[in-house]
Amino acid sequence: MTQMTTRTGAALAPAAFGTMQWGGSAEDAASRAMFDACLSAGITHFDTAHVYTDGASETLLGALAEDRDDIFVATKAAYDRPATPDNLRHSLQTSQSRLQRDVIDLFYLHRFDPATPLEQTFETLARMQSDGAIRYIGVSNYAAWQVMKAQAVAATFDTRIDALQPMLNLVKRQAEVELLPMAQDQDIQVCAYSPLGGGLLTGKYAALGAEGRLTRDDRYAKRYGPEWMQQAATSLTDIAHELQTPAATLAIAWLRRHAPQVHPILSARTVEQLQPSLDGLTYEMADDVFAAICDLSPAPAPATDRLEEA
Repeated sequence: MTQMTTRTGAALAPAAFGTMQWGGSAEDAASRAMFDACLSAGITHFDTAHVYTDGASETLLGALAEDRDDIFVATKAAYDRPATPDNLRHSLQTSQSRLQRDVIDLFYLHRFDPATPLEQTFETLARMQSDGAIRYIGVSNYAAWQVMKAQAVAATFDTRIDALQPMLNLVKRQAEVELLPMAQDQDIQVCAYSPLGGGLLTGKYAALGAEGRLTRDDRYAKRYGPEWMQQAATSLTDIAHELQTPAATLAIAWLRRHAPQVHPILSARTVEQLQPSLDGLTYEMADDVFAAICDLSPAPAPATDRLEEA
């Protein structure tokens, strides 16, 4: 896999922290506390985006990171406009200002843009890279065919896709079918978002009247609405109770063991909420527990219908 490093040359821990809630449901003091907790746990990779909390996430991260060379900052281009050269440049300049950084370590395309020729997009990204404004190029929410098409175009400008950000957790495993094998083949680092399924895998929605993304956001409600996903979360919570271990710890530990090449992007609103996920990075999961958790979620069908050869 691509060995992304900080500007000091230090390797990244096998996890990142996502600041999507900073400046929104996570207050400034809580955000600073989580930032410090991540650093104490060895996490120096912080992920944000142009659109998160109307720019407050980038602004707060910029204030905390203070252009430190030992902090690895990833952000994503604005996806509410086409990925044209002008829009990409404007998006990057805005993010640089908010983040108080001349150099963005990892700059993602937030979504695939079918309307803008990839040649225009990647020529612009290559120029940003050669100018020293960005260090690594990433894509988020891309299908495997879109990544490969973009990778081929990137090569014509003497650059490449270094990172891929898909959704991946116990009940959302579609990335296993083509994205993970493709990333392995192409030497692309996978940084997976929603490792706790929007909070579903923490078990908190088992409580009557519990609130969170699944109750406040129609997208998350639909994404994690299927009954089998709800049952998987309930069963994970049952296992957690038996082990006297937070369900979030088990969810992160399962993902780290199931797909060790993937860097989960942790997120939370408070340090107390974050700590079980941090613990999951070092939790030693017994073989029988791993097998039991695997049984809670059906493995996605292989990419080919020749099942006898899978």
